Amino acid sequence: MRGRASGGALASTVEITSTNVQRGDIIEVGGQQCRVIDLFQLPGGARQLVFESGERLTMHPGTRLLAVRILRVRGGDPTRAFSPRRYRR
Repeated sequence: MRGRASGGALASTVEITSTNVQRGDIIEVGGQQCRVIDLFQLPGGARQLVFESGERLTMHPGTRLLAVRILRVRGGDPTRAFSPRRYRR
């Protein structure tokens, strides 16, 4: 899913793991949308996520979740943000 967010940004649904989760990712947990504000590396490749609400979630290396990631686009056309580099100007 790709859609426009406010302020010249694109929202995209991505699969995340403990290796590629980022601050700002929005993960739905128990029907609640939670935004990741901090990450801590744990032994064995796990990561602890800290949400805006103060709650924490530990992602182990085998955990796969869907998240909404906001991509901010400075200048240019936001629809080209996901196009291959050779097509960007």
